[in-house]
Amino acid sequence: MRVFAREQHGISRRNISNGALRVLYRLNEAGYEAFLVGGAVRDLLLGGHPKDFDVATNATPEQVRGLFRNCRLIGRRFRLAHVVFGQEIVEVATFRGIGEEGNADRHVVDGRIVRDNVYGSIEEDAIRRDFRVNALYYNIADFSVRDYVGGMEDLDRRVLHLIGDPEQRYREDPVRMLRAVRLAAKLGFTIDETAEQPFATLGELLCEAAPARLFDESLKLFLAGHGLASFRELDRCGLLRFVYPATAHALRRDADGSFRALVEHGLANTDDRVRSGKSVTPAFLFALLLWGGVRDRAERAIAGGAEVLHAWADAGDAVIAEQAQRVAVPRRFSLVMEEIWALQPRFEQRMKKRVMRFLSHPRFRAAYDFLVLRAEADPALAELAQWWADAQSADPETLGDMITQPVAAAPATPGAKPAAKRRRRRRRRKSSGGSDSGGPDSGEPT
Repeated sequence: MRVFAREQHGISRRNISNGALRVLYRLNEAGYEAFLVGGAVRDLLLGGHPKDFDVATNATPEQVRGLFRNCRLIGRRFRLAHVVFGQEIVEVATFRGIGEEGNADRHVVDGRIVRDNVYGSIEEDAIRRDFRVNALYYNIADFSVRDYVGGMEDLDRRVLHLIGDPEQRYREDPVRMLRAVRLAAKLGFTIDETAEQPFATLGELLCEAAPARLFDESLKLFLAGHGLASFRELDRCGLLRFVYPATAHALRRDADGSFRALVEHGLANTDDRVRSGKSVTPAFLFALLLWGGVRDRAERAIAGGAEVLHAWADAGDAVIAEQAQRVAVPRRFSLVMEEIWALQPRFEQRMKKRVMRFLSHPRFRAAYDFLVLRAEADPALAELAQWWADAQSADPETLGDMITQPVAAAPATPGAKPAAKRRRRRRRRKSSGGSDSGGPDSGEPT
């Protein structure tokens, strides 16, 4: 163990949340050891501003609850205490012990830990953590930082080392591979060779991970301000195909690079929105990642004679159903995704009544934003995207003139056919007899 005194590190209590400080101080005053731990310590040492603060202690969850009335115990696999201060939740974990397989509180199935409530010392807790940079402890008693595994050295070298045997640690929890990718992307670190080497042989274990858990991990990968870097790192490490097989397949078939350009541009835009504090939606993210698979299916169906709108709807259903086996996208998002995809062919239909109806469609804006992204990746769609941008701001008279003017044909959606011209019906001439005919009996001159 190395101890870094207050003057040897840059952590200041001013950068720690009030809730976390209250938990640390109360545990310490009650005679327990209390440390800020994990990503918060790592980010504070790197000069960042953590959003979440985790505490490690030798107090059991029940003892923590006895100190805080605003505390609830959660978790079956890992028993934790959540101390709630308004919108802030401080997670408090008891030091994890090594334990033996077969212990009633530690249960392992096929190498994966499914229950682990064995408590131990801080030294045992340190070697139970995943990466060295996440095993640093800030001691509220003397404001020092404790390093048991070489995490401070890894911060200086900007590298990620896994604690323990990589193969065993990944078998215990395959999602650790995704966590390595996410941390490398977020921090700009490199993954140590010994930690990355097992990806090739153990990446398939991700197919057995809980789809709901992979959804949560996907949000951390792509909607936390470093989505583009995470995507590139996933692709580079060969893990993308295990989590998003349709995306990986579309990238392999992407001869002109248009799909990769679309995904990367969309993720870059998402990163900018997150950094600016703007809202982002998982529906748009997943519509972007799965677009290549949907497009390929729809094209094949249209080439086989399927009607365009039905082809796109069926393609969306099929791709979402396949992806749900790996990542469980909630229905409230998948419904929006399907609408975004299915509305893309309608941008080609620039006839007056259809344009008016389309502009008032509740998903028009999301579908239009998706079209703009496609146009930024494919210049052939620039004219179409600009036309619809002008249509949204035009008054009814100007919009009517825009619709009657001839427009250049643009391939708005692969496989979409131009809308057929409407035939004008000739008005039937009325018969020559009767008082309404204008003939001799009508009283009008002949």
